[in-house]
Amino acid sequence: MARPYDASKLAIKFAFYREWLRNPKVVGAIAPSSAHMAEKMASVIRPESGLPVLELGPGTGAMTKAILDRGLAPSRLVCVEYCEPFLCGLRQRYPGVNFVHGDAFAISEIVDKLGIGVFGTIVSALPLLTFPIGHRIRLVETMLDLLEPQGRMVQFSYMLKPPVPAMPGSFAVSHLTTVFRNLPPARLWIYQRADARPLANPVLKTTGDLVTTEADAA
Repeated sequence: MARPYDASKLAIKFAFYREWLRNPKVVGAIAPSSAHMAEKMASVIRPESGLPVLELGPGTGAMTKAILDRGLAPSRLVCVEYCEPFLCGLRQRYPGVNFVHGDAFAISEIVDKLGIGVFGTIVSALPLLTFPIGHRIRLVETMLDLLEPQGRMVQFSYMLKPPVPAMPGSFAVSHLTTVFRNLPPARLWIYQRADARPLANPVLKTTGDLVTTEADAA
């Protein structure tokens, strides 16, 4: 017997493609992020730190769900979304989360208004490659200034190289994992200050999940 349609999932996909048709450059992705990719990105978060988490570009909420599934309290999650039509559905599905309509490039003003001084992790789904390289570098610098000294920003990209190159003496970038169960397959990148400790627990390949890590490629 055919499985019934999940009306909520259909509504989420409809909302995504409606916004993609209106402004594909702003949305960036060609499909909503998969639950597999969201889970891998959220794996970087350390809820036990007690620090809030910043999500950039929650879109239809796949990353938001994965972050909350890590055990983070909704009140400790701040999500900045540029596409206002996404916000209504996000607020309905994830009550208690701090959703803000705004531009990630104005993040300093946003967090000042919220009264938050430091974050533990930043999870970004921004379409960075649609912006000039100078803008991208300044954005990463700004985001890292918002993190605790050992904090990390995780960013995905569909390209083989990171969307923002490492800046020696300022910040480093490392390949966390490649997620094939996403459309299209995506590479996840970790940004952190040059003097921060390397990621202690990289994502490992697990049975049934087509994911590779730097260790797999070595």
